[in-house]
Amino acid sequence: MNTKRAYKSNRDVYYSCKYHVVWCPMYRRKVLMEGVAEQLATIIHEVCQEHEAEVLSLDIQPDHVHLLVECDPQFGIHRLVRLIKGRSSRFLRQAFPKLRTRMPTLWTNSYFVSTVGGAPLSVIKQYIENQKHV
Repeated sequence: MNTKRAYKSNRDVYYSCKYHVVWCPMYRRKVLMEGVAEQLATIIHEVCQEHEAEVLSLDIQPDHVHLLVECDPQFGIHRLVRLIKGRSSRFLRQAFPKLRTRMPTLWTNSYFVSTVGGAPLSVIKQYIENQKHV
């Protein structure tokens, strides 16, 4: 097994900060399907690219999102998640009017985040992939 870690850097910091993030639509409604899921994936990739975060794995289920992302610790995972949820809520509710009529807001305020330093990335990616069959 290769234990060599690839570090990224900004001007001041060398880092390897990978996070598993999970969040749900309001009332855990199953609204993240078909066109909504496709557009959500595009928005997540755009926001991450704009803020130099790397999407390592993404799985969108009808009632929750799993994101494995590497993010600059000085930028912060909370800030990244807030930007993703804010933009996606605004754009998806504009593009899909039924999201406006069924829920007061697209996302709950909360989310789950865990660093993945203790588990190999391959294990986390496999877990996210397996969620498609649950």
